[in-house]
Amino acid sequence: MRMSKILVLTLLVPLAVGACTNMSKRQQGALSGGAIGAAGGAAGAAVVGASPTTGAIVGGALGTGGGYLYGSRRGGRNR
Repeated sequence: MRMSKILVLTLLVPLAVGACTNMSKRQQGALSGGAIGAAGGAAGAAVVGASPTTGAIVGGALGTGGGYLYGSRRGGRNR
């Protein structure tokens, strides 16, 4: 079981990092905002005793929207 997790991570991490190279600032903002929002939402929900899954979904959605807007203000396209 442990070996399969290591194998999956070894294969997915480079793919995830490489997928971000040709993204616009708007897309980068949405992706990073969603990831940060999901992590923050899950952690916040766990602290208050709510469902971490629900917190991750809500936080991810809000973070994606906020990151998209932030990326739009930074230029929208790669410069």
